[in-house]
Amino acid sequence: MAIPEKMLAVRVYNPDDYRLETVDVPLIGAGEVLIRVLATGICASDVKTWHGARVWGSPEIAPYIEAPVIAGHEFVGEVVALGEGAAEKFGLQLGDWAVSEQIVPCWQCRFCKRGQYWMCQPHDIYGFKKDRAEGSWAEYMRFPANAIVHKVPKTIPYEQAALIEPLACGIHAVERGDIQLGDTVVIAGMGPIGLCMLQVARQKGPGLLIALDAKPKRLELAKKLGADMAIDVREGDAEQRVIHLTDGYGCDVYIEATGAGPAINQGLQMIRKLGTFVEFSVHAGPVPIDWSVIGDVKELNIHGAHLGPYAYPNAIRYLQNGVVDGAALVSHTLPLSDFHRALEIAASGDDSVKIVLIP
Repeated sequence: MAIPEKMLAVRVYNPDDYRLETVDVPLIGAGEVLIRVLATGICASDVKTWHGARVWGSPEIAPYIEAPVIAGHEFVGEVVALGEGAAEKFGLQLGDWAVSEQIVPCWQCRFCKRGQYWMCQPHDIYGFKKDRAEGSWAEYMRFPANAIVHKVPKTIPYEQAALIEPLACGIHAVERGDIQLGDTVVIAGMGPIGLCMLQVARQKGPGLLIALDAKPKRLELAKKLGADMAIDVREGDAEQRVIHLTDGYGCDVYIEATGAGPAINQGLQMIRKLGTFVEFSVHAGPVPIDWSVIGDVKELNIHGAHLGPYAYPNAIRYLQNGVVDGAALVSHTLPLSDFHRALEIAASGDDSVKIVLIP
């Protein structure tokens, strides 16, 4: 297949300033891969950056996004060009489907050298760092030579294969929860990643698996995908119900995947003493909490969860063998040119789960 010189891509300039433009198709060098993007998802972090949830280029914190940059970090694509040595390095051939982990490690910092590549100090993530890690809301995409790349079976429909990245994140968060057989597990937030977490947590053998959300359609889907109970937090008694169900103790594991500040304090109230709290979400700003509950009152285990390290092979397997129902999660597919409407649908969330763009 002939590779064109130009392509369509969505470039981010500022909050609320995302533009569909004609740009150069990336050139690749030794060890690099060029894919034709088959499908690319919209993440909650994409919606937050669209609304300007982080200070862009702030010197106080690592910049959340460096613009102008091509957006997108959930994707799958067809390999159309391989730089010298890339075929052997990644086990790929032209025509294969492939995904690259969302972080492109430097392999030189203290974290990378310890195998903790997902916390790489430079932290180049596709769709957020211009030039170094351009994203997938485009017709073509480059995987740098230091990327982590996985071959994807073509038996997974490409719109579902775009779920590999969010599913990997969900797997990592569930693993951070250290769920034991018979545990009462609460997952707050039944967005796409929360629903992935739910299906993965089911594999851990919990005694009671509870889904929390404020959207009835997502709660119904959660029950279909394995939740023993789905609680609408708008009813105002979620904490009391969980405590009552656990003989007054509270849940063993609470995983926060809402991105809403009140869900953190909600979790601190409904989790038992010595329980494990996993914080996954990207929040729009600081959230005040009572640290005495974490320390003096309950002596909780507080675990963060970032990205999907070492989880991509399982994510691919789970979609391939049906452990995770990908078809149930993809609610909308739209052409790349409709990205503005896709962002609006994702921001509302009333009738959507995962929105996938098709370049």
